[in-house]
Amino acid sequence: MPRFPPGFIDDLKAQADIVQVIQEAVPLKQAGSTFKGLCPFHQEKTPSFHVNPDKGFFHCFGCSTGGDVLKFVELHEKLSFPEAVQSLAQRFGLRVPESDDPERDREAVAEREALLKVHELADAYFGAQLLAPTGAVARRYLDERDIRPETMERLGLGYAPPRPDSLTRHLLDQGQPLDLLLRSGLVTQRDDRQPYDRFRNRLIIPIARETGSVIAFGGRALATDQQPKYLNSPETPLYTKGRTLYGLHLTKQAVREVGYAVLVEGYFDFAQAVQAGVKPVVATCGTALTDRHVQLLRRFCSRTLLSFDPDSAGEGAADRSGELLLAQGFQVNVVQLPPGDDPDGYIRRHGSGAYVERLRTSRPYLDDLLERAATGRDFSRAQEKRALLDRMKPVAQAIRDPVVQGDFMDRIEHRARVPEGTFRAEVREEAKPRSVVQADIRAAQTALLPAERGLIWAMMHKTAAAQSVLSDLEPAEFEGLQTAAILHSARTLATVPAEGAREALLERLDREDAALVQTIAQDAVAPSDVEDCARVLKLQRYKRELAMLQDAIHRQQQDGSPSALREISSLLARKNQLLPRIEALK
Repeated sequence: MPRFPPGFIDDLKAQADIVQVIQEAVPLKQAGSTFKGLCPFHQEKTPSFHVNPDKGFFHCFGCSTGGDVLKFVELHEKLSFPEAVQSLAQRFGLRVPESDDPERDREAVAEREALLKVHELADAYFGAQLLAPTGAVARRYLDERDIRPETMERLGLGYAPPRPDSLTRHLLDQGQPLDLLLRSGLVTQRDDRQPYDRFRNRLIIPIARETGSVIAFGGRALATDQQPKYLNSPETPLYTKGRTLYGLHLTKQAVREVGYAVLVEGYFDFAQAVQAGVKPVVATCGTALTDRHVQLLRRFCSRTLLSFDPDSAGEGAADRSGELLLAQGFQVNVVQLPPGDDPDGYIRRHGSGAYVERLRTSRPYLDDLLERAATGRDFSRAQEKRALLDRMKPVAQAIRDPVVQGDFMDRIEHRARVPEGTFRAEVREEAKPRSVVQADIRAAQTALLPAERGLIWAMMHKTAAAQSVLSDLEPAEFEGLQTAAILHSARTLATVPAEGAREALLERLDREDAALVQTIAQDAVAPSDVEDCARVLKLQRYKRELAMLQDAIHRQQQDGSPSALREISSLLARKNQLLPRIEALK
């Protein structure tokens, strides 16, 4: 029976909308915060089958059948557990990794549970410190930021004292082993020195997964000379910032009920919005919006209001986020704030009513983007027309709704003053059919070395082993390879926890490279041993260097001057150093 790596099942259930899955088989009606319908597992006339999307389970009060989304697929489709996992993952576009090391899996599960316990203890400690006399400095800061006590409590805010090892000592006293504390990222240690707290003299913001479990922390500096101003937990087996939306565990029900989410950038933007009565709000954790963020948000709504800073950085973030959201079928609006204001500052200066009005009058993202991109251009000049079309092309290609896409392309042609159909033709020309894309991928695969395919396959299936090998390779080993960009990106992830590295790699690649990686990952067996892949790439590099040395020697021999003879001597010495390395790798 296939074994699935720890964390994958949790990720799958987080991505799979239980209401959406069950509604394909059972007509459901919303009843408050839950949904109900006629049970598919026994005959009944009065609905007793309930689905709770917030808790992720279903239960029938008539026949007592219940469970999570995977259990429903198992029972309804009469599948084994592994088959249900495969079916659900395919439905939501996730690749299913399999593990061949049950002992390592058990250890990883135990580590995740232990890390959750450490974060639970740390959360309670930080919260107690905020209310203690030592937390007065953080409470004053919150008062200056107009954060009320009830908001502090709802967000679970805390305080990390300035003492270097206060949390470390507390957790050790609670029986938590030092090596676990170091892996949690809450405690750090340099060389053989004393371990110390990551967060010191900081306001603490707990970061939770959508189920409510605390998995990381953000820390805001309280001293004027403290750097950085904001410090987050590092990525761990529990926490990947590219797939965690801050505050979703508090607001997901409101997001589901109204059908949209207000997306902000900062912790205090979120806090002020919640305090102002804006219920369906979420924030990114100090990072740009990612595909995984969008997929997570898609479980709860189909519309977003982007409320970012109105500066150039905020506009850039809104543009990137808007394109990602459009590609996932979202309807996107942009909240217009005055220059120099962010949601936090605007609410504090103008009040909650004014901010709610800004949300109400938010502008469609496509209108906002086109207006900003066209403003100041002279469309009597061909290069200005070309610049606008090139800027708008990837946006138009990202739009999934053909009606919306067609209307947007019409407006671009009108604004750029180009003949009708010109821009449409360009967009269609560049939108390759899926069969052509797949043919390109197959062609690329046939041109790859087994060592390239083996390393990529291992990165997706035996990630820890691949990371170890990649960390020993040098960029020069990838020169001339078709997959050089993929392998360079994978090498930069050598220190990222294996669970997050696979997703992080796909997020960093362009569409074609990501598709190639996913295609290679579908192979049932490894194309080549991962250690042998490294040996082959190193051998090829040394052979390239040998050929270049031999060519340089030949050129110097043709020269024949005294300086050339001295250079030949140097080149021969390098060649003699290289030859044993080549022999050792054969």
